[in-house]
Amino acid sequence: MDQRRLGNTEFRVTSIGLGCVTFGREIDPDNSFAVMDRAVERGINLFDTAEVYGEGASESLVGQWLQSRNMRDAIVLATKVIMPMTREHILSAAEQSLARLRTDRIDLYQLHGWDHDTPLEETCAALAQLQHQGKIKAVGVSNLTLAQLERMIALQRDMNLPTTAAVQPRYSLVSREIEADMLPYCEMHNLGVLAYSPLGAGFLTGKYSKIGPLPSGARFDIKPAHQNIYFHDKLFAIVDRLKAYAQQIDQPLPRIALSWALGRPRVTAVLIGARNPQQVDQSFDADALHLTDEQLAELDRLSADAK
Repeated sequence: MDQRRLGNTEFRVTSIGLGCVTFGREIDPDNSFAVMDRAVERGINLFDTAEVYGEGASESLVGQWLQSRNMRDAIVLATKVIMPMTREHILSAAEQSLARLRTDRIDLYQLHGWDHDTPLEETCAALAQLQHQGKIKAVGVSNLTLAQLERMIALQRDMNLPTTAAVQPRYSLVSREIEADMLPYCEMHNLGVLAYSPLGAGFLTGKYSKIGPLPSGARFDIKPAHQNIYFHDKLFAIVDRLKAYAQQIDQPLPRIALSWALGRPRVTAVLIGARNPQQVDQSFDADALHLTDEQLAELDRLSADAK
């Protein structure tokens, strides 16, 4: 598995990163440790979590694992702060994340959204203070529009502060909006791109339908807000077309969808979620699939409505 420079930072990250959203929320500590063990066995060096995942449980489990395995220096560690993006909250949240993660620095500290109520100058100054103190190494953002990202970077430059180094957007065959503007901007300005939800939070498994109950314990059952993102006639139609094509080329739809995401040239790393070690292995099966140019073009055509 190759490694790529994360924007203009000092870090090189593997093309597959481990998204730690399931830890402490969907799987217990033993399974969380097993997933992290398998990820490192397979060569993954990027772990991404957030203070909100499992109400801090994910960060705590990652921290326990890093300490017990003595792996802190081997992992590029990313986490996120939720609103409000005030100076007080950002500084306090960073300290709490550092404590849960059992580390003295966070490699990539990301805003988990856009705060319309807090002055952006206050947010940027707080992040820069953490960088100056060495508590965070680089700043990232997640779920921002291009206009919001441009505004933040322009302000950081005006204030003579370190600029944002990476973005974390949703990206999959049923969520391709970033291709129009975000990806070209990041390529032009050397920002890292950590794509999350390459399977659409499980929507691209093809196991959901417009009618009928949700499978118990599924992501859309645990986090109903995901339904607002994916449960639309247009996206169900895309999945139906993709399922038919998957059968045509005799490959599981999730493997095809993940292989497509892993092959996108402007993406630094794709974050995978896993509930067991086997799902980590399945990501590497997808990475090894190597879809042909003709197959990739057909997937692009079948999912064009998602742009």
